[in-house]
Amino acid sequence: MSQQEARRYAVIRRVLDGQASQALAAEQLGLSVRQVKRLCAAVRQGGPSALISKRRGQPSNRRTAAERKSAIMAIVHQRYGDFGPQLACEYLASEHDQVIGAETLRGWMIETGLWSAKKRRKARQHPSRPRRARLGELVQIDGSHHDWFEGRAERCCLIAFIDDATGRVLAARFSPTETTQAYFEVLRSHVNTHGVPLALYSDRHGIFTKHDSEDPTPTQFERALLQLGIEGICASSPQAKGRVERLFQTLQDRLCKAMRLSGITGIEAANAWLAQYLAEHNRRFAVAAQSDEDAHRPFTASAEHLARICALHHQRQLSQQLSCQFEGCQIWITPGQAHAPQGKARIDIVQHGDERLELLWRGQPLQYRAHTVHAHLRGKRALDDKAINERMDTLVREQRRIARLKAEIALHEDMRRHGVYRPDTHVSAPPGLGRYGLRPAQPSPGNP
Repeated sequence: MSQQEARRYAVIRRVLDGQASQALAAEQLGLSVRQVKRLCAAVRQGGPSALISKRRGQPSNRRTAAERKSAIMAIVHQRYGDFGPQLACEYLASEHDQVIGAETLRGWMIETGLWSAKKRRKARQHPSRPRRARLGELVQIDGSHHDWFEGRAERCCLIAFIDDATGRVLAARFSPTETTQAYFEVLRSHVNTHGVPLALYSDRHGIFTKHDSEDPTPTQFERALLQLGIEGICASSPQAKGRVERLFQTLQDRLCKAMRLSGITGIEAANAWLAQYLAEHNRRFAVAAQSDEDAHRPFTASAEHLARICALHHQRQLSQQLSCQFEGCQIWITPGQAHAPQGKARIDIVQHGDERLELLWRGQPLQYRAHTVHAHLRGKRALDDKAINERMDTLVREQRRIARLKAEIALHEDMRRHGVYRPDTHVSAPPGLGRYGLRPAQPSPGNP
C-alpha cells in the first residue's frame, strides 16, 4: 500500500468509526461525497486491500509497442549511439518522424547501456547576473579551440558572438587560429547583419587589451571598437562571461554531431553551412528580450570603410624618396598624386584579411608599387598569443617528420653496409626507388 492509499484508508476508517462525516472526508481527500460513499462500501466489504489499485503490477495501457521500440532503438544504435536522449529525440522527430518522449528514450538507452544516469547538479551558490533588457546592448565574445570535425580535419577555433539579452548567436565563424584578424571577420559580419552593438564583453587576452596598463597605445581590436563607437568591456574571470562559455559547451556536443551527420569535413564547408545551423539553434535556445527595442545602431558608412576598420593598421615613416619597407617588401608611393605626402611623413598601411595592402594618408588612399626584397620575411608578422600554440605544433610535427626520415635513411644505410642490396618494392615507392625514396645500391663490378 502506497502512502496515498494509506492516508486514504485512515480517513475512510474515521468515517466508518463515526469520527468524521463523509462530507469532511471528501474535502480532505479532494473527492466527491459520492466517491467517498463508494470507498466506504468497498472497505466494509474487502477491508484495507480494497483501496489498493487493481492496475498495480500490470503493464500500462499507454506503453509503446515492442515492435516500435525495437525499430526506434535500431535507429538510435545505428546513427545516434553517442547522442544524449534529448538530442536523439529531436533528430528522431525531425529526420525519422518518430515522436517519443525524452524520458522514455532515456530509460531505453539506460537499459541498453547507451546512456548512464548522471548525478544531479549542485545548486548554485551565487545567483546568475540578470540578463540585459535589450538586444544588442551587451554581446559576449570568445573563441573555443576544439576538435570540431572529430578527426576529419585539423583542430580549429570557433569564434562566436552571443547576445546577453536573448541568448541568440548573432555571428560565428570557424578559423584555423584565434587571432585579431579572425575576430575582425566575425565583427564585420555582425555589423553588416545586425548593426553596431552598444558593448562587447570579452576576456582579458592581449587581443582585447594591453597587458601593460601604462601603455596608452590601443590594440588593433580596441582601435576598431573606438572607430565603430563600441564600448569594450573585459571580464575579470571566465565565470563573469558564463553565457558564452556555456554556449561552447552546448556547441561542442550538438554542433559536432550535426556536422558529422551533414558530412562537413573542412573549415570552408563548415562556414558556408553554419548559418542554417545557427538559425535552428537560436530557434531552439533563444529567449525573448525584456524590451522590444533593439540597441543596435545602423552603420551608415560604406562597406569599404567598414573593411578598412576591420583590418590590421600599421604605421610607417616615408623616406625622402617616398618609400618604406613592410614585411620584406619595398613600397614606393606613385609620384604625381594630388594628395601625396611629403618625405618623412607617417602613413597608414592597412592589411586586409586576404593579405591585400592599402596605403592611407590622412584617410585618403594612395597609389603605390611594391617589390619583394626579402621573400623569407613575407608574412612573418608578430603572432597573437593564441596563435603561438599552432605555430609551435607545426614546428614539432615538422621536427618529428625529419627525425623519422633520418631514422629510415639510417636504417637503409645500415642494411647497405651489411650487404642487403635487394630493393624494397613497397607499393608506395615509385618504380626504381626503394621504400624510403632512395635508389638501391648497385654492386661493384668486382663484387657481384
